[in-house]
This record gives sequence, C-alpha cells and structure tokens, in this order.
Amino acid sequence: MTENATPRALSRRLFLAGTGGIAGATLIGARLLNSPVARAASRPAAAAAPQRTVHLVGTDGWVSMPPNAPADPPFFPDSLAPSPFNTYVFGFRDVTGMSTTQVAAQRGKAQISAPMMSFDEGDEVTLTLTNLGLQQRPDLFDGHTLHWHGFVNAIPLFDGVPELSLAVPIGRDLSYFYRPHDAGTYMYHCHFEDVEHVQMGMTGMVFVRPQQNRHPVAGDPVGSKYAYNDGDGSTRYDREFAFMITELWSAAHYRDAHIQVSDWTDFDPSFWLLNGRAWPDTTAANGNPNSTAAGRLQYQPISSLIRCNAGERVLLRLSSLGYQNHAMTVDNIDLQVIAKDASLLKGRDGTTNYLTTNTVDVGPGESRDVIFVAPAPGEYLLYDRKYSYLDNGGGPGYGGMMTKIVVSPAGTLGPQTAPNA
Repeated sequence: MTENATPRALSRRLFLAGTGGIAGATLIGARLLNSPVARAASRPAAAAAPQRTVHLVGTDGWVSMPPNAPADPPFFPDSLAPSPFNTYVFGFRDVTGMSTTQVAAQRGKAQISAPMMSFDEGDEVTLTLTNLGLQQRPDLFDGHTLHWHGFVNAIPLFDGVPELSLAVPIGRDLSYFYRPHDAGTYMYHCHFEDVEHVQMGMTGMVFVRPQQNRHPVAGDPVGSKYAYNDGDGSTRYDREFAFMITELWSAAHYRDAHIQVSDWTDFDPSFWLLNGRAWPDTTAANGNPNSTAAGRLQYQPISSLIRCNAGERVLLRLSSLGYQNHAMTVDNIDLQVIAKDASLLKGRDGTTNYLTTNTVDVGPGESRDVIFVAPAPGEYLLYDRKYSYLDNGGGPGYGGMMTKIVVSPAGTLGPQTAPNA
C-alpha cells in the first residue's frame, strides 16, 4: 500500500480472506494500525499556527503638507481644509480592538501612509476591512479593497483586485485570509479605482519575517533578527526602518475634494513623500493618529528619521507605490542591496548577488531591501538623487524626498522596539 493510499473498508469478504479467519483478522489489524489515519493519531499534535487578527478601515480625511510651501491657488492650500490641515486624502486606519462605536467615529480621519504591518512566516492572518465611506464626498459610492502587491495568494478572492475578487461597499466588512510563506518586504493598496485611490493615499507596507529568526545562524547572538532565510547570517540586522515612497499631486487632491474630475495623463506632482511626509516633516518624531497632541501631522504618524549606533547593521525597507522612478542616495555610506521585490539576491547554489552602491533605484510597484553598517557618529542624508524631487511645490530651499541618518556613539541607543522607532 502506498503512503497516501486510503485503506479499503472492512468487509466480510476481506475479513475471511487469507489462510484463515485469525490470519485474516491479523492482516486487517495490521493494515488498520498502519493506516495514515492511525499513524497521524499516534504522532504528537503539531503546534497550531499563530493566529493574527487586524482590523482596518477605509475612509477620507485631511493632512498637512509643509505649510511654508508656496501657494498654488486654488489647489494648495485647499480652502475647504480645516486648520491646521491643507490637503485632502483617502487612507486606511488601524482600528484593531476598537468598539463598533469607536470604529464608526474614524470616518473622515484617514491616515497616510497606511499602518505598517508585520507578520511571521506561517502566521494565519485574518484581516478585516471596513468601508466607512467618504465624509467629504458622500456623493461617491466607491468600494475599497486590500491588495498585497507582489504577494502570492492561494485564491483570487483575497487578492483584492475587484475584477477577480470582491470590493467592500460602504457600510460593509470583508475579512481577508493570508498565510505568508515567503519572507520579504511587500506593500498594500486599494485596487478599486486604483490610479485615483493610490494617488489619494491608500498605500502601506507589509513585512513578512523569516523562520530563521527562531533559529539564529551559528555564531550569531541569541535573538538575532534577519530580513530573509539566508542560511549564513548575511541579512542579519540590529535596526530596521521602512519607507513608503509616493508623490502627491495637489491639483488632483483638490479636485477630489471639490467634486471635479482629474485627467491623470496630466500628472504633475507638487510634493514627494516618505511615509506620507515631505522634508522637513520626515524627521519629526512618530505621532499618534488618535491624539490631537500630534498637531498638523496627526494623520501622518510615521517618522522617516533613522537613528542608530555606530557599528550597527541597519536594514532599510524601500517600497514605491508612486508613479515615478526614484534614486535613493546616501553620501559616504555603502549600501548593500540584498533583495529586490521580496526576493533574496542569492542563487540556488548559495552564490550571493548582493550589490554594493550608494544609490538604490526604486521604480513604481517595486521594493528593495538594503543593509548598511552605521559609520562614525554624525548626521548623513538619505535623499532622492533627482534634485527636482527635493522641493515642496517648487519653492526655495530643500523639501521633498529626504530624511536624516543620525548615528550616535556605540552603545548610546537601547534596543529598537519597533520599525522606525
């Protein structure tokens, strides 16, 4: 009998077969005890996969681009924006653990970029999306979806492409199920009217952490963290920072708020963003989207400031859901690109194809994983090499897609508690 064969049902004919009733019974007993069902029952039960639940909502709201950017009437600042905000957006919010009343109160409080999510390989993830509708545009009946860009789904139902799966109408929920098997840096976005909804801010990042974290490579410290299952510890890191790269076209955001239509072939960005912020806001501390103490950056809570100790290995996760190419550059620091689009740059024979450079190109819909060793204490800049992306609305002085790497003397900073912390 083959390993996966199903035993035949016990019958009188089979029972009496063989050299005699007792011999037949012995044969039947042996077959039953050696069946896949019996063998499975005799083995210790496998540990249940960790269960993860997340609840997101989709809605609209207001955020703030740097207020010293030059005015671009009537598009920026938007005359409808409540103080201290100036720009209309769509976005996601994390409402995990909130009551029904609290969830409903998030309508009109969109966040950009969307909450960063991280899971371990093998987790069983149930992610519920609620569509709260658009407070500024109650005339629109747009659905929302969650599409994990570049992620392999078991069935189209959970892929979030509305033509092949489902979109969530206003006032309804949909629970997506994922079981990540491949470590890496991914991104997610709404795929309903995706050109518009992505530009309006419905973009976020997803990290899948490798099994290797549970079994560090020999010689590495206990509790070591890795970006991938590399087998040799080459993707080990001490701190990680993630960046959602996007652009913002003020005219399109204005038109959505004022019930007008955009011609997307005229796309002409006004701001270039890291995690929903433009320089100098990129270096401001993390905020709390549920607290007004964060001021005008309340709904742009994710900092892009990189803080580390000299000698530490720092992982940068770069993802782009913008519409332009970006060349992210650091002067005087070697950047090692270890993965592209959630794929480790290593051959099946173990040969590494890591690339050492000081400029990392990231195109629309792409991700890069980069590691650098923090140099001597000081301040360094991470910025887009195309200088026209380093202003805010064409104004004087630096702006746009830039942040700082602040290196402290060895041992100054304690262990990192979360990405971008």
